[in-house]
Amino acid sequence: MPTVRTPLLEIAYEERNPNARKIVVLLHGFPDDAATWEGVLAAPELRTVRTLVPYLRGYGPTRFRDASTMRSGEIAALGRDVIEFLDALGIERCVLVGHDWGARAGYAAAVLAPDRIRHLIALSVGYGTNVPSQKISMPQNEYYWYQWFLATERGRAALSDERRAFCRYLWRTWSPSWHFEESEFERTAASFDNPDFVEIVLHSYRQRWGFVPGDPLYEHDRARLAPLPKIAVPTIVMAGADDGATLPEATEGIEKFFTDSFARELLSGVGHFIQRERPQAVADTIAAVLAGVPPV
Repeated sequence: MPTVRTPLLEIAYEERNPNARKIVVLLHGFPDDAATWEGVLAAPELRTVRTLVPYLRGYGPTRFRDASTMRSGEIAALGRDVIEFLDALGIERCVLVGHDWGARAGYAAAVLAPDRIRHLIALSVGYGTNVPSQKISMPQNEYYWYQWFLATERGRAALSDERRAFCRYLWRTWSPSWHFEESEFERTAASFDNPDFVEIVLHSYRQRWGFVPGDPLYEHDRARLAPLPKIAVPTIVMAGADDGATLPEATEGIEKFFTDSFARELLSGVGHFIQRERPQAVADTIAAVLAGVPPV
């Protein structure tokens, strides 16, 4: 598997069609890894497209270059990682597709470097649903139980000692109509054995709600992201009507945050893992964007 060096990371990634002109970068979320995109990449529409699928910090073969670097999982760090990944590979612009953490990283990258993203496709999370100042409904608070749980030491112990059981439970409850094979889960769960997985996940959820400070390295980026600035990148948000982690309401009414074209697709009978449950729907959306005729 190829790797590329950024200032902080040795990022492992998968690549197809390296000489193709059209470029799509796909970012996985939590708890997941690069394998989440296999069904999408198998679609005929993407067989002649250059696709790059990195493992996020704390997952799979991706590693920090320096043992002393803070293991930050904050959204500013994830967004900066995207930009530095593109820099390291000499990619000027791409279509960026992100799910869950990958979507949040995509929103951040679209704020920090809008000229680098031709089009953003965000799956399963809305923009601005990760800041303490945002009002969240009581049902959504209930769905976010795992985020509050991970702020406790009992949550740390569960993630550290029973990470497979914990993450498997999230898969089952977040996509209640999707009956995945245990072999599919186990293949991805190997990425959770990354030595930085637990610290990255804990910091991600604890920092976003103000329980712990962020990495000083990202102070400037955090300041730019904090006021929820409008995004000047064409964006499509895809949401599952049966999502057990993020209610459809989290992606409703967010068009006010976007100054370029914006569309929202709500998929009935689909949970949180849209790209695993309906890979062709995601592939169709990507293909439409590449053809210049995204759905409205």
